Amino acid sequence: MKTQKLFRQIHHWGSIIIAIPLLVMIGAGILLMLKKEIEWIQPKSQKGIEREAIPTRSLAELYEAAKTVEHAGITTWADLERVDVKADKGMVKFVSATNWEVQVDANTAEILQVAFRRSDIIEQIHDGSFFADWAKLWLFLPAGIVLFVLWITGIYLFFLPHVKKWQKKRSRKSA
Repeated sequence: MKTQKLFRQIHHWGSIIIAIPLLVMIGAGILLMLKKEIEWIQPKSQKGIEREAIPTRSLAELYEAAKTVEHAGITTWADLERVDVKADKGMVKFVSATNWEVQVDANTAEILQVAFRRSDIIEQIHDGSFFADWAKLWLFLPAGIVLFVLWITGIYLFFLPHVKKWQKKRSRKSA
């Protein structure tokens, strides 16, 4: 089988095989690219009152302030998915396992904002782990690999006519 025909077959079947996982990855990827632009995806970071000074409150005090927001579901340290210190904004983000984000001023321990954070869920959809633990490695990773193969074979198929045309011109000149 000629290389060109083989690569066309790979494109034909490969694109069908990865169509649905790729659609999910691309859709979620587009949303992730816009997460700082659209507050519905990820809440905008608020600014504390003092952004230049070293925080006057301890992490424990800030955590206690975040715990006061009942619907965030933070009752123990284990309820937190992560804690982000935003030194340039003078605040600390407490992200709960239920995807609620509580932003606390690092100097006053005042709650600056409470909002639902969808970017983490979208990221899980993007990498496939949202659907099942096995989907990330056994469905989305192979789809990514097949996409890479399609890209390589597509580049080959794109440039092949140009190379052949160039070779034909070259052979005519030398004859």
